[in-house]
Amino acid sequence: MTALEKPNLKLGFIPLTDCAPLVVAKEKGIFEKYGLNVKLSKETSWANIRDKLAIGVLDGAQMLAPMVVASHLGLAPIDRPLVTALNLDLNGNAITLSESLYQQLLEIDPEGMQQATPSAAPLKKLIEQRASKGLPPLTFATVFPYSNHNYLLRYWMASAGIDPDHDVRLAVIPPPLMVSQLRKGEVDGYCVGEPWNAMAVREGLGRVIITGYEIWNNSPEKVLGVNQEWAEQYPNTHLALVTALLEALTWIDQPASRLEVVEIISPSIYVNAPAETVRMSMMGTFQYAGNEFPRTCPDFNVFHRYAANFPWRSQALWFISQMLRWGQLNTAVDMNAVAEAAYRPEIFRAAAEALGIESPIKDYKTEGHHSGRWLLAGSQGEIEMGADLFLDGRVFDPSQINSYINEFNISHLGADAEELASKNPEWTESLRQKNLATDYSADQSENIRGL
Repeated sequence: MTALEKPNLKLGFIPLTDCAPLVVAKEKGIFEKYGLNVKLSKETSWANIRDKLAIGVLDGAQMLAPMVVASHLGLAPIDRPLVTALNLDLNGNAITLSESLYQQLLEIDPEGMQQATPSAAPLKKLIEQRASKGLPPLTFATVFPYSNHNYLLRYWMASAGIDPDHDVRLAVIPPPLMVSQLRKGEVDGYCVGEPWNAMAVREGLGRVIITGYEIWNNSPEKVLGVNQEWAEQYPNTHLALVTALLEALTWIDQPASRLEVVEIISPSIYVNAPAETVRMSMMGTFQYAGNEFPRTCPDFNVFHRYAANFPWRSQALWFISQMLRWGQLNTAVDMNAVAEAAYRPEIFRAAAEALGIESPIKDYKTEGHHSGRWLLAGSQGEIEMGADLFLDGRVFDPSQINSYINEFNISHLGADAEELASKNPEWTESLRQKNLATDYSADQSENIRGL
């Protein structure tokens, strides 16, 4: 085993079910197997994790994927860029509405509320009705400004014509406090990870209107975040950490492991939620309302399959597109350069090779083409991938990112469009073939085919 520069590590996490990789690697002795002595630190907010990573109080952490990207864009209070070489999971989020708001929507548009994939159209009707009466805007919460929760909530609203910056009020609340704020009536709804949607349902406080999976199938969620300077100073330690977590992730995603995962992460030292509540989503079911039977949701939590752990630079680009769309980033930047700095697939591939795990051969892929499972070219053969549809049917092609950013009807783009285009020219066909994982629907090749 290669000597580790820093075997004693402190890793941060937030009490959510997708802290499982860190907790399992600790409790099952996987960190120790790779020469790492890890102390886990339960943190109160994503801002805490970001700042402690930046100043070196933490060596690494479970982190919201867009936070890593934001650190390279000057959107963090401390100018210390972060990097990731490992996605920790896909999906896992949902939008929960207060029981009162749900009943109002059911009254104003009963037919719209019965759709298989609920649109935000009934909410738009209610917002317009409230505005005509001079009532204050509804309040919705997300966990952090630079989070997939924020972008999924906005995407869902905007797809129905709601401007989330003008038509509602958005607040930031740490995940464990969401249920109490709903109980107090401080928020009308929120987008959060588990178990904090299930807890609201369990207590009769709210109903899940839509899951993150239904907004964007198999969207990236958390990553292992480390300080860039730390990664450069301790490369062997970083690789060992990624390898240990990747091994834990392969174990977690086995159906036979899930009950044990629930028992490991539920106690107060970690998630601090009843095991029966945690068990729901972890076992592939999900309860939208207290008076409904749980529904089958086999991909609600994906920890390893579908190349879930690969740090796709194209997904980093999607996050940047949303930061631009919503005016969080008002400066034209070279988006590919940012994605390459923040996401480090070469480190992932080294860890995957050590474990004999397939890894994608390219760093970018389209999103929004696949309604079911499909195959992607991998390092040793083919990798089975999952659906990747957006609820509005759009396709995200990283080679045509300027066109994508400019096609939204509701947008608060602050960056100069011409300058943005000059810094991000659309890819030539040769560049596209070199960098973009081939889509089977566009190219029936030997290595990639539809199932």
